[in-house]
Amino acid sequence: MKASQRYLSLLSVIIVTAVFFSAIQKSDTNVPSNTDPETQTHQTYKIKSLQLPENLNLAGEIVPVEIEDVRERMERELLVNTYWQSNGLLLIKRANKYFPVLEPLLKKYGLPDDFKFLALAESGFIDETSSAGAAGMWHFMRTTGKEYGLEINSNVDERYHIEKSTKVAAEYLKNSYERFNSWTLAAAAYNAGNYGVSKRIKAQEVNNYYDAKLPDETERYVFRILALKEIISNPKKYGFVFEKEDLYTLEKTRTIKVDTAISNITHFAKKYGMNYKEFKILNPWLRENKLNNKSRKMYEIKISAK
Repeated sequence: MKASQRYLSLLSVIIVTAVFFSAIQKSDTNVPSNTDPETQTHQTYKIKSLQLPENLNLAGEIVPVEIEDVRERMERELLVNTYWQSNGLLLIKRANKYFPVLEPLLKKYGLPDDFKFLALAESGFIDETSSAGAAGMWHFMRTTGKEYGLEINSNVDERYHIEKSTKVAAEYLKNSYERFNSWTLAAAAYNAGNYGVSKRIKAQEVNNYYDAKLPDETERYVFRILALKEIISNPKKYGFVFEKEDLYTLEKTRTIKVDTAISNITHFAKKYGMNYKEFKILNPWLRENKLNNKSRKMYEIKISAK
């Protein structure tokens, strides 16, 4: 019995020791390689209140952030667009691609440079049609585009033509400015329409965007433009980290003129070493696999410069 007891005692010690060292090993595997709490994600990632920058303005028109309501609305858009990081970074990448095209066009047509941020707020620089039917970089409705001379049909839709739609946007916004004598109200009217904004400020007996009670979307609209301007102009200040090579750029192209019909765009593109998709990315205003051109209109078409 004594021998058996000694055997059982020794066996118990062995088992306890094995369990002990096993527990230690498991514990070690669960310890992160870097145990500095200041470098752990859940410790370093913080949602911070943002200080509004001084001299916030749209096209030189100062934002009166001393008004409590204005300050809250501005903070809302700055916070939303700062902490929606994935969308913010994508907008920064796309801005690098299209701002170099828009900036000289805005200057050419006499529109303040800040309105490139309006185009970004409208479409995000992606080729999608809104639920209301607005299309192209500047998100024109079909009726407005046609009113300003854009060709819009099932075959050709010049709302997707960057140069032509930017010219129309400049005309529309300058007309609004002449009406309101304010670039801020012109921007608001781009969202709610000249008549809609004019009717409301007249009924409310006010003469500026920040004193007017407008539709919910329009009340956010200008502030979103301002937030995008601030963040994209100062990305690192708002936590966006990237290298120059991370940003998107436009492919180099050359332009050819065509005054005849194109029966098959797929075949036409192949003549210039491009496939259908590559051709359509450069010429999104061509909406079908052909160009009718019964009137023998002169079109400028972009092809790869490779």
